[in-house]
Formats: sequence, structure tokens, C-alpha cells
Amino acid sequence: MGYHVVMPTPHERQKEFVETDKKRVMVRAGRRGGKTVGVAIRAAKKFLAGKRVLYAAPTIDQVDRFWTETCRIFQDPIDQKIFNKNSTRHILELPGTERRIRAKTAWNADTLRGDYADELILDEFQLMNEEVWGVVGAPMLADNNGDAAFIYTPPSLASRSASKANDPQHAAKMFKRIKASGDPRWKLVHFSSHDNPHISSEALDELSNDMTALAYRMEIMAEDVDEAPGALWTRHTIESHRVYRIPDQTERIIIGVDPSETSTGDEAGIVAAALSGGHGYILGDDSLQGSPLQWAQAAVAAYHRHHADMIVAESNAGGEMVALTIATVDPNIRVKLVHSSRGKIVRADPIAAQYEHGLVHHVGSFPKLEDEMCLFVPGGKSPNRLDAMVFALIELDLSHKSHLQVIDYKALGGLYLPGGFPNV
Repeated sequence: MGYHVVMPTPHERQKEFVETDKKRVMVRAGRRGGKTVGVAIRAAKKFLAGKRVLYAAPTIDQVDRFWTETCRIFQDPIDQKIFNKNSTRHILELPGTERRIRAKTAWNADTLRGDYADELILDEFQLMNEEVWGVVGAPMLADNNGDAAFIYTPPSLASRSASKANDPQHAAKMFKRIKASGDPRWKLVHFSSHDNPHISSEALDELSNDMTALAYRMEIMAEDVDEAPGALWTRHTIESHRVYRIPDQTERIIIGVDPSETSTGDEAGIVAAALSGGHGYILGDDSLQGSPLQWAQAAVAAYHRHHADMIVAESNAGGEMVALTIATVDPNIRVKLVHSSRGKIVRADPIAAQYEHGLVHHVGSFPKLEDEMCLFVPGGKSPNRLDAMVFALIELDLSHKSHLQVIDYKALGGLYLPGGFPNV
């Protein structure tokens, strides 16, 4: 019995990852650039070649878009009952064979488990936890020497709060690392939203008036940007003074909190900072998206774990309710409420200066906090982790205790050695 397949014609940039014979493909593309249609075409071709395809994306809405495109391609054989379609599980299969296309949500390694594939497609990979590929995805291809495709759009600061990645830059770093290696197994593809001939260029141009310049570069032009022009912090500044061990003696430890009012809104910033010898040390980032009770529990847990002296929290959003919420978790904790009467940039500027003078050190790496620091510009999304850090460092008051004393850690040696932390 014959059937008809309605295969869309890929645009020129889609062809690069639809038609390649490379074992690994990584696509960096702008919003509405045609990623979903492109991977649907790729999945359909693999299926027709007898392959077992597994498509994964972080949210059900993303899965539904792929599923709709795939079913449109195979509508005739579906109607003829040649292919079985299970819309509940998002499975399209040829009865009596291992050939199928399955689409599912996958935020992390656990949600991807329970299947295998000849072709694995990880869409919106930048929002997934890194272990989706490294722990589960790669091994599931081992039996049949399968292929893999990674699709991502560089996330703006506004969209990173939805990421489950430990490092929101993991996809960008992977793309950069592969490009530098010249690994012949890989096909790397980069195109912007403007490369899709089926969407209005006028509409895309209009977006430049509705988005920040940085967000436009990342989400429309698909540029991997890890540092915003005009940001108060640079990667170099943070990296130059990073350490990997807390001083033996600390004078004070503060937990800074930038509260959130609801469980579905912004994250609550929760950052621990210590004072030692006139220098500040960022000890931990426990920020999370959750209800007031959840972030209060996380703040109290950080307080006890770091043996802190005080929680300093912004009172603008909830006033005395912030202190009361923390008190419901532990009534014995000292809480200081601060009202932010100055703009974020004005408040953060002296803290940025302390970083430049070598007075603040990150004890280890805090990718999400460091992203906020290096990507926040005036007019952008409220930086919750950054605010919490600033509250903590203002309370520690380094400017009065350090006398702008600068220690050249590199000259002293041992900056990156676990046992080589210099005395301060």
C-alpha cells in the first residue's frame, strides 16, 4: 500500500543540519529561525530510513510544536493506519518494527531515562541540565552507534531563570569547545532569525525596538554573549581574584536575600558572603524559584550551614512579611531588613569597585551569579542573585575595613591550589 509524505522544503540554513552525514550536529539559531521545522524534517528522514528517533525538549509546549510538525508530514500514512500514532505519549511508529519517533519532555537526566535511540535530538539544549547528554543521552546511543543533534538559542538573562543547567552557558561552551577542536565527527551550524525566509524581516527589525540590544543579539542574532558592554563586572575581574579555599578566620558571615513574592515569579536571591582581613568572600549561592516559605527555608539552611551572623533581606516587596516568613522557619535568627531607595546600578557600583580593587573573591565558581553580574545592564531584568550579593557585601562594609588594601594573590602564589590560600 502506498502513501504520501508531505516533506517541507528546508531553507538553506536548515539544509546544513538536515542533510549532513556527520555523527554529531550542533545548531545555534535565533528564535523563529526554523529550528523546530528543521529538526522535524531531520527526524522524519531518519524515521523513513528505518531509524528509531527520540526527540526531547524541556517543556511540553516545545514538544507539542515538534509533534505537530511531524504529524503534518506523515498525515497520509497516519490516516491510512500504516503508522500508529499515540498522541498521549507522542509516539509515531511502524507496527512490528523498532522504527518510531517519540517526543518527550526532558529537563534533566532522570526525565530522559527509559528509552534508546538511533537518533537523539536535544532541543533547547541550553535549558537542560548538562547530565541529560553526559549521563543518559550518550550511553543510549551506544548499542546502535547512533547519531545526536543539539539545538539551542543563546539564552538572554531574562530566559536563564528557566534553565535547569548548573551552568547556563554550558551549550555555548560546548559549541566553542567543539569549534576549537576541529573534531571531524561534528557539524556546527549557526544562523540568525533573519535567515528564515518565511518570516517577516520587518517584524524582526521591529523587535529591536521591543528588546534590549543584548537580548536581541542573543535570541535573534543567535550570538553567544557572556559579557555585556557596559556591565559593571567582567569575567576577567572575577576570575583574577577567584580562590578555592575560605580563610581560616572569618570576622562575619552574612546571608543576603532578595525575596520573591510568588513561587512562579522571579527567583529569590540567596547569597552567602564572609568578611576576613578587610576582604569579602562569596561562599555560596542558594538562590531558587519557589514560594516565600521555600526561599525562607533555603535562606535559613544557608544561615546554619555557613554559621552566619545575620540574614539581610530587601523589604521593598514584602515589608515585615519577609522577616515574619523567616521567623516561621527559625525564630532565633537575626534578620535585618533593608529598603532599596537607590537604583540597582547606584547601589552596586561601589561593590563593583571593590571587585576591581581585588577586595572580593569568589570561593569556587558560581555560574548563575556570575552570569547576572556580567550580563546585567541598566533597564534589564532584575538580577536577583546580584542583589542578594550586594546586600550581603554592603552589610560587611569592606570600604571601612580594608582601607582599599590590595593583595596581589598571583605574586604571593598558590591562588588556585587547594592548600595554598594566602594569609589575609
